Amino acid sequence: PERDFNGSQPRCHETSHNLERTGGQKSGLKLYDPNSPQPTGPAGSYWPMVAGQQGFDLKHALMVVGGWEGHTPEASADVFTPLLEEAGFEVRREQSLDVYLDTDLLNSLDLIVPVWTQDQISNEQLEGLQGAIHSGVGLAGWHGCMADSFRHSPPYQFMVGGQWVAHPGGIIDYEVNITDHDDPITAGLDDFKIHSEQYYMHVDPSNEVLATTTFSGEHAGAYWIKDVVMPVYWKRAWGEGRVFYSSIGHTAPDFDVSEAREIVRRGMLWASR
Repeated sequence: PERDFNGSQPRCHETSHNLERTGGQKSGLKLYDPNSPQPTGPAGSYWPMVAGQQGFDLKHALMVVGGWEGHTPEASADVFTPLLEEAGFEVRREQSLDVYLDTDLLNSLDLIVPVWTQDQISNEQLEGLQGAIHSGVGLAGWHGCMADSFRHSPPYQFMVGGQWVAHPGGIIDYEVNITDHDDPITAGLDDFKIHSEQYYMHVDPSNEVLATTTFSGEHAGAYWIKDVVMPVYWKRAWGEGRVFYSSIGHTAPDFDVSEAREIVRRGMLWASR
C-alpha cells in the first residue's frame, strides 16, 4: 500500500520551492522520514517510488561502468538502473573514467555509482570525483567495483572507507548479520545467507557499520582469521557527501538474493543528495 512519510525536511525529489509555493504545506506529496523507517513490501522495501508524480523533480545519477569483466559490470549495473529510474532518477551510463573531468556534469548530479574494478585513475580524474562527492553528490556501490577499483590510490580508498585484500576460499556459503536494525538502510531486514565471495577488507574505523560477517578460518588455510568479524555494509561521510558501500556483489546473480538487492537500493537512495 502507498505510504505517507511525513519527514522533517523535503526528500525524495521534493524541492524547497515546492514547499514555499504551497505555503509550507505538503499538499498531498508523499514523503519519507529516514529517521522513522516503516518498512513494507518485498524484503522490507520502502521509500515510495515517485517518478512522474506531480511536485517531484527528476534526480540525476551517473553510473561509471568498466574495468575487469569478471565482476560483470554491465550486468550488475543493469540490475539497479531500473530501480533508480523507478525511484525518480534519470540514469546516465559512461564507460570512461574521463567523465570525472567534466566538472559541469558532476555538479549537476545527485548520485555517482562506480562499477569499475582493477584499473588506474589519474590525479585529475580522482580530483574531479572527490570534489563532486565532497560538495554533496552521493557515492554508492558494491564489491570490488567500488572497493577494488584503484589499488594504487590510497586517497580513493580513504573516500570509500575500505579496500579489498582477500576472499579466502573464493565462492563460499556464509551469513550476513544485520547489526543496525534502526538505520533506514537495514530496518526490517533479517540476517541472511549468500553464496559468493566473503570479502576480507581493510576498513576505516570511522565507518558506520550496518551489517557484518564472521570468518570461520576454514578456507584457504587462513585459520588465524577464525572468528574475525568483518563489515559487509557501511555508510560514511566525505565532506558534504554521503558514501554507501556493500561488499556483496561479485557478479550480478548475487543480487538475486532479495536482501542483497534491497540494501543496495536503499543505500543508493540514502546516499543521493
